[in-house]
Amino acid sequence: MPDFNSFYPYKIFTQKLYLKFLFALGIFFMPWYSASAQHSVARKWNEALLEAIRDDFARPTVHARNLFHTSVVLYDSWAVFEPEATPYFLGREVKGWECKFDGFEFSGDQKTGQEEAMSYAAYRLLNARFKDSPGAEESLSRFDSLMNALGYSLTNTSIHYQSGEPAHLGNYIANCMIEYGLQDGSNEAEGYANKYYESVNPYLIPTQSGNPDIEDPNRWQPLALGKFIDQSGQVVVGGATTFLSPEWGDVAPFALNNLVRTSFQRDSAAFNVYHDPGKPPLLYSEDVEGTNEAYKWGFSLVSIWGAHLDPADGVLWDISPGAKGNLSGYPATFEEYQDFYKLEGGDPGTGHELNPKTGKPYEPNVVPRGDYTRVLAEFWADGPDSETPPGHWFTIMNYVNDHPELVKKFKGEGEILDDLEWDVKAYFILGGAMHDAAITAWGIKGWYDYIRPVSALRYMADQGQSSDNNQPNLNVMGIPLLDGYIEIVQSDDPLARDPQNIGRVKLRTWKGPDYISDPETDKAGVGWIMAKNWWPYQRPTFVTPPFAGYISGHSTFSRAAAEVLTQLTGDPFFPGGMGEFTAKKNEFLVFEEGPSVDVTLQWATYKDASDQTSLSRIWGGIHPPADDIPGRIIGEKIGKGAFEFAKQFFIGEVTGKEDLEKPDRFVIYPNPAKNIVIVDFLKVSENKQIQLLDLKGDEIKHFEIAGEILHFELDLQRVPQGLYFIKVIEDRATRVQRLIVK
Repeated sequence: MPDFNSFYPYKIFTQKLYLKFLFALGIFFMPWYSASAQHSVARKWNEALLEAIRDDFARPTVHARNLFHTSVVLYDSWAVFEPEATPYFLGREVKGWECKFDGFEFSGDQKTGQEEAMSYAAYRLLNARFKDSPGAEESLSRFDSLMNALGYSLTNTSIHYQSGEPAHLGNYIANCMIEYGLQDGSNEAEGYANKYYESVNPYLIPTQSGNPDIEDPNRWQPLALGKFIDQSGQVVVGGATTFLSPEWGDVAPFALNNLVRTSFQRDSAAFNVYHDPGKPPLLYSEDVEGTNEAYKWGFSLVSIWGAHLDPADGVLWDISPGAKGNLSGYPATFEEYQDFYKLEGGDPGTGHELNPKTGKPYEPNVVPRGDYTRVLAEFWADGPDSETPPGHWFTIMNYVNDHPELVKKFKGEGEILDDLEWDVKAYFILGGAMHDAAITAWGIKGWYDYIRPVSALRYMADQGQSSDNNQPNLNVMGIPLLDGYIEIVQSDDPLARDPQNIGRVKLRTWKGPDYISDPETDKAGVGWIMAKNWWPYQRPTFVTPPFAGYISGHSTFSRAAAEVLTQLTGDPFFPGGMGEFTAKKNEFLVFEEGPSVDVTLQWATYKDASDQTSLSRIWGGIHPPADDIPGRIIGEKIGKGAFEFAKQFFIGEVTGKEDLEKPDRFVIYPNPAKNIVIVDFLKVSENKQIQLLDLKGDEIKHFEIAGEILHFELDLQRVPQGLYFIKVIEDRATRVQRLIVK
């Protein structure tokens, strides 16, 4: 069966050199080099975009938007020619911006016209989006090469689509999207720079011990490095990190609307949050939130799982779909979290008894745990020359689309679609879901501004230990001790060679980059280190992503994408019942030698792959469990919402709204109403917000209600007749009910 290696030739032999490997034994080649490659024109432009992302800065939010906008112009250029389809952007008002359209008359071959319009639309948009990329020279040349290979002129720039020329139509659609992107809230005109977010914490210098300067252990902390290389392998000038996209909740979404949005204020700045998950566990000297234990357990678990990164520890795991995956649910309470994340690593997934496609059990796939965890962390981390997490799922989708056992029926039903129609629709849905996932996850990241493990663990280490009254350095904000993983340095300890370490906390975990001289031949291994010197399993020039942890972008992107692929194919399983990727012995890992054996990652379902992604971020030292589970839950909502919203465009039944949340905890009457409507709350709570929204989810009226009020009157005078929604936000819960104004 085909595997992911055919789409990751640049990952296998060349990551250690940070170079892309475009040809594998002369067999695999990137599709823009030949117009005769057996892929649709949509696929060719998607591959060209993914390669441009690999040459750009690692900006998951920006590239989720690029993937979405490119998918839109490809879809709209295709849909104009299809009687039953409705364009998403062309001729419609989207988020307050209209791309005017008077219709298009074309008398030539339909598919030829579609491909030409699609190519010009993608070419113009991608040139605009990547002209300032650090890899602009290579990317723009690649776009030119693809146009030349397809036989299109680079100098045809007319947007006069009334001429009936598909090229002009494509240029016009791209021009609309370019103008739309300059006012969609992303601040593209100023290089996506932050407008008002400010970090409350000074820089952490990872090469120095501890975290002595942090001011708030619950908030994100930037890093100061001698040389900072982002996750795409690009050197960032200055060597210091700034928060990427903390205001991304302001960006115009796809299927999200105001019914699932909450606006917060901090220092007179507004932060828009979709699918608000509430606060993560916080740490205080007096435990005022009642979450100290959860905070300390979660970040300590990241260090404990670091002890699983040694292939020489003798622990062997069966990582086949017969042993891993098939989770039945996610934890909700702190006690359930403790049961869910196993101390020895992994989750309660029981695996699948049979491959439903073959009817046979999955064959065992036994490897050293330390190799599996390291490969997992690196594969899903989207390291140097990667296409970032949203692009990674496009690569997985392309792998699925090329599988010989995939039957290209929409939702697994009806007629088989040709490659072009399938790709256009698939990219449109996945692009929308990835865009909404970025807006949601980064809106939450910006508002909650939550700390990363490298900052939290070092901070707690500076405070001491928090669980043993008979041990030194007891502090309620310190690290909880755990025999075999987190202990106190005694006088006879090898670490006591430095007398200052006696009585301080040590960790048995991955030892870090100080134990690696040559990544080609060395591996750090696992052992006892001082907690104040803990490193995540990442490159020393990267350390941790330049944005807050809560919620996990990887969990959100992956769960949303898994839902899209499940809905699109009508099947939760990969074609043939299994997807896989092989990491070759001593060739795959980037910053240390390994793996010690060939490791083949395997997944039965898209959800299994998504759940594996989430665990990889704990082994990678990037997220505690509190970041993970909300991302998975919200990602599922986003994936389902994007799919339902997108499919209406394919059948010409566009309503302009997503499914609503079920009403609860308040009553409105009369309904229908004319001048006044009364809202009765079923419980007393302070600081409620009420919004009156129209069918598009846009706000008509807004009310802030202070105090313990059970009844509130809304004035409906001057509100036109029609169907509306009343949205109530109380105690971070969102409730919606329909209202008819007569």
